[in-house]
Amino acid sequence: MTSPGSKKVVADNGSEKIVSGNLGRVGFSGDLNDSGSSSSSRNSGGEGGTFEYFGSVYHLGVNKIGHEYCNLRYLYIRGKYVEMYKKDPHENPDIKPIRRGVIGPTMMIEELGRRKVNHGDVYVIRFYNRLDESKKGEIACATAGEALKWVEAFDEAKQQAEYALSKGGSTRKKLSVEANIDLEGHRPRVRRYASGLKKLIRIGQGPETLLRQSSSLVNDGRGDGFYEGGDNGDAIEAYEWKCVCTINGVRIFEDVANFKAGRGVLVKAVAVVEASADAVFEVILNLDKHQRYEWDAVTGDSELIDSYEGHYDVVYCVYDPKYLSRIFCRWQSKRDFIFSRQWVRGQDGTYTILQFPAVHKKRPQKSGYRRTEITASTWEIRNLKKRMDAERPSCLVTHMLEIHSKRWGKWKRTSYSKFEKTIPYALLLQVAGLKEYIGANPAFRYETTATVVQSKLSDVPNGEYVDEEMEEQFYDATDSSSDEEESDEDDDDQDKKEIKVKLKNVSWAIASLSLKRPKAPGASNVLDASVDPVNIDPSHFQGSLRKGNGDKDSNCWNSPSGMGFMIRGKTYLKDNAKVMGGEPLLTLVSVDWFKVDKAVDNIALHPKCLVQSEPGKKLPFILVINLQVPAKPNYCLVLYYAADRPLSESSSLGKFVDGTDSYRDSRFKLIPSIVQGYWMVKRAVGTKACLLGKAVTCKYLRQDNFLEIDVDIGSSAVARSVIGLVLGYVTSLIVDLAILIEGKEETDLPEYILGTVRLNRIELDSAVSFEV
Repeated sequence: MTSPGSKKVVADNGSEKIVSGNLGRVGFSGDLNDSGSSSSSRNSGGEGGTFEYFGSVYHLGVNKIGHEYCNLRYLYIRGKYVEMYKKDPHENPDIKPIRRGVIGPTMMIEELGRRKVNHGDVYVIRFYNRLDESKKGEIACATAGEALKWVEAFDEAKQQAEYALSKGGSTRKKLSVEANIDLEGHRPRVRRYASGLKKLIRIGQGPETLLRQSSSLVNDGRGDGFYEGGDNGDAIEAYEWKCVCTINGVRIFEDVANFKAGRGVLVKAVAVVEASADAVFEVILNLDKHQRYEWDAVTGDSELIDSYEGHYDVVYCVYDPKYLSRIFCRWQSKRDFIFSRQWVRGQDGTYTILQFPAVHKKRPQKSGYRRTEITASTWEIRNLKKRMDAERPSCLVTHMLEIHSKRWGKWKRTSYSKFEKTIPYALLLQVAGLKEYIGANPAFRYETTATVVQSKLSDVPNGEYVDEEMEEQFYDATDSSSDEEESDEDDDDQDKKEIKVKLKNVSWAIASLSLKRPKAPGASNVLDASVDPVNIDPSHFQGSLRKGNGDKDSNCWNSPSGMGFMIRGKTYLKDNAKVMGGEPLLTLVSVDWFKVDKAVDNIALHPKCLVQSEPGKKLPFILVINLQVPAKPNYCLVLYYAADRPLSESSSLGKFVDGTDSYRDSRFKLIPSIVQGYWMVKRAVGTKACLLGKAVTCKYLRQDNFLEIDVDIGSSAVARSVIGLVLGYVTSLIVDLAILIEGKEETDLPEYILGTVRLNRIELDSAVSFEV
C-alpha cells in the first residue's frame, strides 16, 4: 500500500514504480520577481560561476516501430549545454550521454500539463525548434512544481546561449563560447570547465536516495527562491471580505460589497494547512476514493470520465446517502452529478482550480439516481513564505463559491441552522476536512530542499572532462526514434528499483490590495527630451473597434489610467514594495478587432494598416500589440500605442525595442484585471503580472518607426483554456490590460506603465474580416 501523496507509474517492462515526487527539483539563487522568474545573476564563466542542473525525468516518445516508451533518464544542464544519460553519471563516471546538444535561441519550451502515462499521472514538457517543428521531443516530471523548475532551468540556459551569441565571432564559435573545440574531424575532444562551473544543483534526490527516504513524501522549492510573500496581485480588486463565523479553525467569509450590490453572495472558506501548496494541490486533484473518503464528504465517490490538454478534466460523482443523510436529510434517493475541473498555474507558481457543473455523453442519467447540479466553486492555494529555512512548509487554502443572496440572508437570520444542511456548506467544509486529513498524516509536512553538491565529473584533473562536439541544438543532434537509444534492456537493475516521487505545485494570492499606496512617479528620460513633441490627434486614426463613451457603453474600448495597477517601486529589489501606477507613457490611438482564418503576423506591414498611413508615418514611434486569440474563427485584437517623441536609446523602453528577442521575452509584461464580470472568470484570469514572452510564443518585428509584437495565445494549452473561458462570457465582461517593461535592475526602477486598454463587453460577431 502506497503512502499519502505517492502514486504509481508502470515502466515499459510492466513493473510498477512507486513515484514520490523527488524527480525534477531545481534550486535557484537570486531574487524572485513578481512574474515568477529568477533574477539571479548569470555568468558564463568567471568567479561568480554558473550553476548546473541535474535530475531524473521521464523521457517520452515513439520508437521506429511505433511503440510508445516512457523511460527514466538523467538530465544535465551545464551552462547552455544539455545532456541526457541512461544512468546517473555521478554513480557511473564512465557512462556516455545518449543525447547532447546546445540550447539555442530557436528552441521553444512548452508545458503540456498533466497526462496519464502507463496508469500514472505525469506533467509533460515539450521541446521543439520554432524554425523546424519536426525536431522535437518530450520529457515528463512527476509533479507540476518540478516541471516549472525544469522550465526555469532551460530558460536560464537559453538566455546564456543568447548571451554567447551576442558576443561576436562566427556562429560555430558563438555556440561553443566556453570551449575551444577543434573543428577538424569528429573524434572525442577535451573541454575545460569554465572556472565558475563547479556547482551542481541536483533536481530531486534521485531514485536511490528516495528508496532510503521513503517517508519524505512531499517536497517543496525553497521559499526564498520561489515564492514572493506579501504580494497578492498586481491589479486592485473591489472585494470587501467579512468573517462571519469560524468552524474548526476554518474562517468563513462573505463579500459584503457584492452583497450590497444585490448580486449573489460570494462566500469563501480559508484555512492555513501545514503542508506545501504542492502537496495540497495533489490531494485535491487525486480521485482515489480511499484517500478522498478521509477528508471529503461530498465528492468521495468520484470517477474520471475524460481529460483534455493536460489542464482540464471531467469527473462523475455519486453521493452516498449513508454518510450524507445526516447533513442532507431531505435526500431520499441516491444522487449523482458531473463537474469539470480546470487548473491554471501562473508564472509565479500560483495555482487555481475551477470547478463547474457539466454534462457528458459518457454518463447519461441512470435509473435509481437523481441527477443534480453541484455549485460552481474555485480552489486557490498559496504557499506562505517561511521565516526560517528550518520552518515547515505551510500554505493558505481558499475554497470560494457563490450563493443566492436571499438564501444567504435567511441562513444568517436563523443562525445558520439550515445552512448547515446544504451543499454549499458541505463544500466549504471540504477545507476543514483537508486540513485535518493532512494534519493527521505527518509525512505531508516534510520537505526536502534542493541540495548543492560537487559534481564528480568536475573531479577530473584540471577540471577537464571528455566532451564531443556540441554545435547542434538539443533534440536536433539525435534521431528521437532511435531504438538503440531508447532500449532499456541493459537497465534491468534500474527497472527493478522502486522510485518514489510526489506532486507539488504552487500558490495563488488572494487578498485585495490596499488603495493607500503611493502613486508611481511618471516615467522620466524614456523619451528624448531634446526633441519637441508632436501633436497626436486621435481623430486621424480610426480602427475597426470604436472608442467608447464610458463604462456603460458596449463593444468598444477606452484607455483608463494606470492607478488600478500595482507596479514595482524604486526600492523593490530591497523591500518588494510596489506602488500605484501612474498615467500611461504611450497614447492608445486605435484598436482593430479582426476575424481571421489563422493567426496573422506582421500586421503593421499591411498597406491598409494604421502604421502605413501618412499620419502613422509621421509619428516618432508606434508600439503595435497583436493579440492572436484562438477560437473558431480565430481573432486578432490589435492595439496601437503612439509616442509623441523619439525613444531614448538608454532607457528601459529603448533597450527593449532594439534588444534581442530573448531580452524582450524576459521583460515584456502584461497585467490583466476583470473589472466587471462573472466571478469565476475573474478567478481564472487573476490579477497577477505575466511575462508574455515566457508564457506564450511572441514574435517581434522592428522596422522604421514601429515595433510589432505578435502574441500567439494559442501556443500555450493553459492560455487556450483560460481564453476559452473568457470568450464564453466576453459580452458581459469589462477587461483592463496594462503593458509595461519589467524592471529587473535598479536602473530600470521604478517601473512605469507603457499603455492601458479597457475592453467593454466585446461582441465576437463585430470582428471585421482581415484582408490578406
